[in-house]
Amino acid sequence: MIEAIIPIIYISIFPGFIFLTIYSTLIQWLDRKLTAIMHNRVGPPIYQPIADFIKLISKEVIIPENSDILMFKSLPYIAIASIIVSIIMIPVYSNNAIISFSGDIIVVLYLLTIPTVTFFLAGWSSTSPYSLIGSMRVMTQLFGYEIPLFLSIAGPAILAGSWSISDIAKYFTEHPLMILLNIPALIAALLASCGKLERVPFDAPHAKNEVVGGQFTEYSGRLLALFLLSIDIEMVVIAALINAVFLGGVFNLTGIAGFIMFLIKTLFVCLIFILLKVAMARVRVDQLIKFSWKYLVPLSIIQILINIYIKLN
Repeated sequence: MIEAIIPIIYISIFPGFIFLTIYSTLIQWLDRKLTAIMHNRVGPPIYQPIADFIKLISKEVIIPENSDILMFKSLPYIAIASIIVSIIMIPVYSNNAIISFSGDIIVVLYLLTIPTVTFFLAGWSSTSPYSLIGSMRVMTQLFGYEIPLFLSIAGPAILAGSWSISDIAKYFTEHPLMILLNIPALIAALLASCGKLERVPFDAPHAKNEVVGGQFTEYSGRLLALFLLSIDIEMVVIAALINAVFLGGVFNLTGIAGFIMFLIKTLFVCLIFILLKVAMARVRVDQLIKFSWKYLVPLSIIQILINIYIKLN
């Protein structure tokens, strides 16, 4: 009986839904607060993200007349479920993930691609011209950032000699100087992640001054709240993945000490995302694709070649 309950606790409480919701809500507030301060504004109180979420889930869900009702309603749940499942394979309170196996990094990257596909389908199924434009921008950006993101993560995996996230984190714990060697790939991963999260300067899919609300234009109520929450949670999960693959995870710490280290390092990664958002202006989708393939892909490939050379010698 207890063995059957433990996986449910992992998924629903820690490090699953409840923990990710609380942490991502805090990150969202920090994002809005620091952005406001840098813009010389006051910014929202700490409870504002929670108040916004409660306000949204209390509103009516309006479904477009010609949309696919089943798809329209189910997409937010699919997005948030795939993100939550991925955290189980990423180290949180030690360098041993709850579920770890050879190739789990590929599974995590696959799971983190599903939300992007749901964003595209959300706009496509909404039968709104604004949503359709937003969804096409989502899919176009996918071709820009996905390859450099995968290649940048492949470099540390080759150096560690494993496709397991836990093993990669352990390798960089044992060889901390190798973290410095992978800084070029880390930069590529951070920039590609900004595109994946649709954050400035890569927020063209939901640019409000161009396409109203992008792929989510026709969404309202709890469905919109879940989509927005999934984006916030995805930011935390990607920060956790970057921490494990590039920054040595929580080093040799375990338990509470390891968890505190996890919070500090993922918060650091999220702060980089926030600073990039404030410091840069929006770019067009074609500019993102050109930048990704012209600079990020070669940078990631060079990192892979360097790591292969070091591994062989």
